[in-house]
Amino acid sequence: MMNGGGASPGRKFFGAGNLLPRWLTDLDWRFLTLTIPALSLFVFVTITFTPSNPYNPFSSNFAPLRSFFLVDRPNHHPAANSSSFGAANHSPAEGGGVRGRMAVCLVGGARRFELTGPSIVERVLKVYPEADLFLHSPYDKNSFKLLLLSKAPRIAWVRIFQPQPMPETQPELRVLTSSGSPNGIQGLLQYFNLVEGCLTMIKAYQEQRNFTYDWIVRTRVDGYWTAPLGPEFFVPGTYLVPTGSSFGGVNDRLGVGDMNTSIVALSRLSLIPQLDAAGKHQLNSETSFRAQLTTQNVSYVAKRLPFCIVSDRQYGFPPAHYGVPVAAMSSPGPLSGAKCRPCTVACRDKCVEDIMKGLDQGWSWTNWEKGTLHLCDAHGEWESGWEKIFDRMAGSRMASERKRVWKLKVRDCVNEFEEMRRRTANWEAPASAEICKLGLGKAR
Repeated sequence: MMNGGGASPGRKFFGAGNLLPRWLTDLDWRFLTLTIPALSLFVFVTITFTPSNPYNPFSSNFAPLRSFFLVDRPNHHPAANSSSFGAANHSPAEGGGVRGRMAVCLVGGARRFELTGPSIVERVLKVYPEADLFLHSPYDKNSFKLLLLSKAPRIAWVRIFQPQPMPETQPELRVLTSSGSPNGIQGLLQYFNLVEGCLTMIKAYQEQRNFTYDWIVRTRVDGYWTAPLGPEFFVPGTYLVPTGSSFGGVNDRLGVGDMNTSIVALSRLSLIPQLDAAGKHQLNSETSFRAQLTTQNVSYVAKRLPFCIVSDRQYGFPPAHYGVPVAAMSSPGPLSGAKCRPCTVACRDKCVEDIMKGLDQGWSWTNWEKGTLHLCDAHGEWESGWEKIFDRMAGSRMASERKRVWKLKVRDCVNEFEEMRRRTANWEAPASAEICKLGLGKAR
């Protein structure tokens, strides 16, 4: 009971004036001392365990509080059979200034991976050490070289599979053309299966770990990176592709996008019926890729990127109007996915200008201005002594990796593959001994 109109403890606490309802101001002070700490604990737990997502307004608004309460942990990727391996310990991608969970989808055969692999590890995977690697690669005599990925910071899924002929459906035969494809429509289907198979693994991994990636980087096993993949190439709501080599469509040698745009871009097989229904027929890889994006209303942008595709194929020199220029790997670049090889430069400066101005700009070309492109004479096999040319261009660290791969003994190869397998959450591949013996020979 109050005396002489004095204020209750609740009113003294909240200040003068009847700004709060009477039922609240008349609450017993002891009750408030119990409820306020409980509410504070609830807010702390909510902030702490809300998944970090740049598109989640709750997590972004409370980012300062999260930084205050949470302590950074060392970069560690537990073994696949560890009970702690999963979303709870998967912090946002750091490095390069890109926020959010990131998957790197690496596809293709390992033919020259002793040249390209170390560059992918150093200039993509280690730039984003919290990103998860997904490898989808056909099994052949070069697969043993994939052990170079054992130095990747995080490995979520490895699938090295025996390729099988794919059925060719009527929609696929209408939508796709064999023109320009070395292995016809079957070659396109095998390539599309590599790309979409990687997306399938990513989706399955998300379900396993109960989270969603914010970004997917899709790149190729045969890509040689001359510089890091920078944060400027991550644009929400827009799919990023390289400039040049579009063959009438959109360059499909690399892609960077958020989850929504990446699902469309990587669905190379499953969207073919929709392309057929839209009347999109007789398309090559690049024009079908553009049709996927445009029919699904996905915006895309082309930028110059610091990588090239190492190729053993032979091309006429100098390239004709619809020819393919092959860049020297030592070119200043960036080469944006142009075909390349290690070579003695056959053409530079004015020679390059004359050739590039004669190429069809909607077919196969790359940026060449200001001396950024040097050309190889790629009409024959790789020249004798290419190894020394590569080693000078790539530097001592990558040169030593190239040499190490070919000096491997089967026993050492098996040990490295087994260590890589232990660090990988999902492993689908032939036995390590089988992979190593096929590539290195039983005698080694």
